[in-house]
Amino acid sequence: MENFPLFLICFFTLLTLPKPTRATLPGTWELLASNAGIASMHTAVTRFNTVILLDRTHTGPSRKLLPKNHCRFDKNDAVLKRDCYAHSILFDPKTNQLRPLKILTDTWCSSGQFLPNGTLLQTGGDLDGLKKIRKFNPCDLNGSCDWEELNDVELSEGRWYATNQILPDGSIIIIGGRGSNTVEFYPKRENGIVSFPFLSETEDTQMDNLYPYVHLLPNGKLFVFANTKSVMYDFVENRVVKVYPELDGGPRNYPSAGSSVMLALGGEFSEAVVVVCGGAQYGAFLERNVDTPAHGSCGRIMATGENPVWEMEDMPFQRIMGDMVILPNGDVLIINGAMKGTQGFELGSDPCLNPVLYRPDEPAGLRFMVLNPGTVARMYHSTANLLPDGRVLLAGSNPHVFYRFDVEFPTELRLEAFSPEYLDSDKMNIRPEIVDIPETVSYGAGFDVVVSVALPVVGIIEVNLGSAPFATHSFSQGQRLVKLGVGSAVPDGGDGRWRIRCTAPPSGMVAPPGYYMVFAVNQGVPSVARWIHVS
Repeated sequence: MENFPLFLICFFTLLTLPKPTRATLPGTWELLASNAGIASMHTAVTRFNTVILLDRTHTGPSRKLLPKNHCRFDKNDAVLKRDCYAHSILFDPKTNQLRPLKILTDTWCSSGQFLPNGTLLQTGGDLDGLKKIRKFNPCDLNGSCDWEELNDVELSEGRWYATNQILPDGSIIIIGGRGSNTVEFYPKRENGIVSFPFLSETEDTQMDNLYPYVHLLPNGKLFVFANTKSVMYDFVENRVVKVYPELDGGPRNYPSAGSSVMLALGGEFSEAVVVVCGGAQYGAFLERNVDTPAHGSCGRIMATGENPVWEMEDMPFQRIMGDMVILPNGDVLIINGAMKGTQGFELGSDPCLNPVLYRPDEPAGLRFMVLNPGTVARMYHSTANLLPDGRVLLAGSNPHVFYRFDVEFPTELRLEAFSPEYLDSDKMNIRPEIVDIPETVSYGAGFDVVVSVALPVVGIIEVNLGSAPFATHSFSQGQRLVKLGVGSAVPDGGDGRWRIRCTAPPSGMVAPPGYYMVFAVNQGVPSVARWIHVS
């Protein structure tokens, strides 16, 4: 053997090593509900720890009936003039109980965002929902909250595939949509709609500028990404103040959708990094080619830098229709989607069952970690949302015009939760519990958070604010994580209690007013969140 080539010895040694199995990869899965009644196209978590599930109204029968005498009547509905089926659900992930909700107008490919008072503002859609504004004032599952359709006000322009973002003053900007190269605001402003030429400049035959990726930067401007291009947009003066380099690798927005996230804000809150990952090959949508491989490239850019450039990386898997979820510790979970095709009815194939963890603080080349694969295909019209207990809720997937269960990728009514490795049982002794926290804080104010930890604290316990975004079509509108300035944890009366002095975000540019999940994070392991109102 001494003359045998070394590389062959290494090769045959690798062949004999045991291959990784599902059990050896991080993360666990659990089924929460075998039949949610609907396939959730839009999902949002409320401050009552309930979850709003929402589909379109023109899907025909769902698998959940409305209460007696609550049917919807629509003479223009091509499928059901008298519709007694629910198309929205309120779900409690703690008890796994469901309650049907009544939505009147079509919410197909609509948009949403929470207002500062915790009410979900829901805008646009298709057909009779094109200009509609709806509100949902949330409650727990025992309450009577339901959808309210506003009849005294509507959008100035039809919004189908638009994006919403809450602004520093608590108002909402609504950007784009099919055939809408404009923006408008809620509450409505005197100027009504405002032309935004960037959207027309990024429009093509494939419509790759729909559901633009929008992030509120800590300087008060908006980072807006559509197709392959991005700008810094001053919505107050209605002007583009910076044009970023074009991102290589093909289009990224609907229908070629990858996903995007702004990494956690922290420190002096002067820097913001945006990541855009995945997408379909150009032409897959036009050619209706379900077998065209997606691409797996990611671009990362310091959006607040003087001369920013895209840093390119490759994910372990090609992915289209993936969701990017900011976890409480600042890592990003990439989950759902397919490895071939494009967005659209019956246009995706080869589901990507492995989640991937993106660890932004690691050096390039070491940031991605492959996680334990699921078994349920989550493709077109699926969602992923962070829950207050640190799990990630997976809902939806309906690649068909109507609900179908006799095909390779059926309409998906199951709800699942993915638990990242930080929820493993061997980490429970360092998992903090929030014992005391104020219900409200003002910008820049100091406040205390009291936590309990089984083992002695090592180092700094972080206190991080997570927003509750509106997840749809591979992008979570309004998603952000803010790492607060904290002091060292000091003992507070024994019994493993520690008091942490925190400083609230300095302004609405860093954390727009509203309700946030507060996570105490010890050595990367988050507590169950408590809700706080920031204003």
